[in-house]
Amino acid sequence: MSRRIWLTGASSGIGAALAEQLLGAGHQLALSARSIEPLEALARRYPQQVLVLPGDLGDGIQVAAIGRHIGRAWGALDTVILNAGTCEYLDSQQFDAAMVARVVGMNIIGTSHCIEVALPLLRQGIKPHLAGVVSAVTFFALPRAEAYGASKAGLRYLLEALRIDLAHEHIDVTLISPGFVDTPLTANNDFPMPMRWPVEKAATHIAERLDKRPLEIAFPGPFIAGLRLLGCLPKALQVVLGKRMSRAGAKAGQ
Repeated sequence: MSRRIWLTGASSGIGAALAEQLLGAGHQLALSARSIEPLEALARRYPQQVLVLPGDLGDGIQVAAIGRHIGRAWGALDTVILNAGTCEYLDSQQFDAAMVARVVGMNIIGTSHCIEVALPLLRQGIKPHLAGVVSAVTFFALPRAEAYGASKAGLRYLLEALRIDLAHEHIDVTLISPGFVDTPLTANNDFPMPMRWPVEKAATHIAERLDKRPLEIAFPGPFIAGLRLLGCLPKALQVVLGKRMSRAGAKAGQ
């Protein structure tokens, strides 16, 4: 059965690959991202299935306009997949609060703008389902990931608490926790990324599980299990392991 889906961050990476999967399955997609060209390319290939709704999701006014457009076109949403986000790494030698604000602003506040406009539309939908992309990094603190990890940990809590509050309305909430995936964001990483998945594999994994509405879709399994195990270690031992991964620790040991 075709569903009316709003997918954010749809111009590249997991979002673009997931859009291909969902459109191929016959769903109707409202696609949002800052870059309009990839969205228009999908609309040309699937002219009866796509709404192109570009915008800066960190701007509440633009997000509200996107919500009104969806309401006029479809009247409701059945599924919302909040995938848009950003990542920057912190240098502890030059702590940058403005960078933390940028990352938290996009990953938590920007996502919250989307939730605000999505919920009234989901309440009019069929078997409504809200999904949000968090991160495997929330299971174990990693060096230089202070801003990104904090934003995704905050988003995890937001969505898990929202799941409880929406349960009486029968709106299901799924968290998506990827490990390392080949995307334009991870292409900039200059450190090892164990068990990295191609983006198409990640998108297929998500698409195949969305209909089941699990509490969480986390992958790859062994990587997630390893991080969860590390997160259960005594904090002092976590610091020792973290120092081994840290560039600052490596430099100090030279």
